[in-house]
Amino acid sequence: MGDDTGSGGGTTSAAGAGRAGAAVWDDERADLLGEPWVARTLHLPPDAETAREGVEPVATLVHRPARHRRAVLYLHGFVDYFFHTHVADALDAAGWDLYALELRDYGRSIRPGRPANHTRELATYAQEIDAAVALLRTDHDHVALLGHSTGGLVAALWAHARPGGVDAVVLNSPWLDLRGSWFERHVLTHCLGPLSRVAPDLVLGHIAPHYGRALHQDTGGEWDFDLAWKPHEGFPARASFVRTIRVGHARVGRGLAIAEPVLVLTSDATGPDDREHDALLTTDSVLDVDHIAARAPLLGPDVTLVVVPGGSHDLALSPSPARERYVAEVVRFLDERVPPQG
Repeated sequence: MGDDTGSGGGTTSAAGAGRAGAAVWDDERADLLGEPWVARTLHLPPDAETAREGVEPVATLVHRPARHRRAVLYLHGFVDYFFHTHVADALDAAGWDLYALELRDYGRSIRPGRPANHTRELATYAQEIDAAVALLRTDHDHVALLGHSTGGLVAALWAHARPGGVDAVVLNSPWLDLRGSWFERHVLTHCLGPLSRVAPDLVLGHIAPHYGRALHQDTGGEWDFDLAWKPHEGFPARASFVRTIRVGHARVGRGLAIAEPVLVLTSDATGPDDREHDALLTTDSVLDVDHIAARAPLLGPDVTLVVVPGGSHDLALSPSPARERYVAEVVRFLDERVPPQG
């Protein structure tokens, strides 16, 4: 996944991972979600943060025992981790196993001494995705990739760089362009290259807290999630992180060539991202849905765009009936484009 994409208790090698290099899987252990959920740690080769802090990166794969021959590999967003068991239940009912990959420095993969939710190069995530896909291929005939927000950008770039790597790609409110003014999207973007070279750790901002508060059950929402891993104010967005995101956006803007069928899903409206409002959970109040719709056709020759009325930024966490509509659209697409064998 180059930067304009993205070119292991007892342990086992990430057999077949190829480009994953020295990545090694730990044995399964019980996961915090409770039985029958398990987690496996993937020990990754040293990266740029290892050189600075001496702590090697890990990724984490969360799943239930395999029941089907088809699998979905899920990639979370920024300031995010996997707790979406209702999505796994719906996919299971349709004949799909869900595996959630928590990338280095996210959620279960956060380690002391390493900056949370940070990377200098999106390309490094290819190591854990390669290893996870290879692992899933050992037990499944078909694998689809499902990415949300930043995970949607990472998924798109990975699929472009790995033709044939998966059988389908689903993107839930993918982050394909920067929300902001013309000045922010163009003038400030051009400053990120030199800025990230001289001050890569300069904090440029944090996410607004309103959306997270609206989601969490302690502040009126439906969902119970760990605020240490998904804090309302997020984690620092550093210059080098924003630069690699914008490089990824630029690559999408030039057009990708994802060979597999792609489904892009988005809310039907954009909401304010800088304040509380009554539509925080019935609009995308993080990204601009018009940007997503405009860039979806640039992903490849076989792209389907579905608009989910009343959907939130993470469509899977939308209020009913939008979240059921989202899951139904995902299942419909996967069953049509990757039907079960036999």
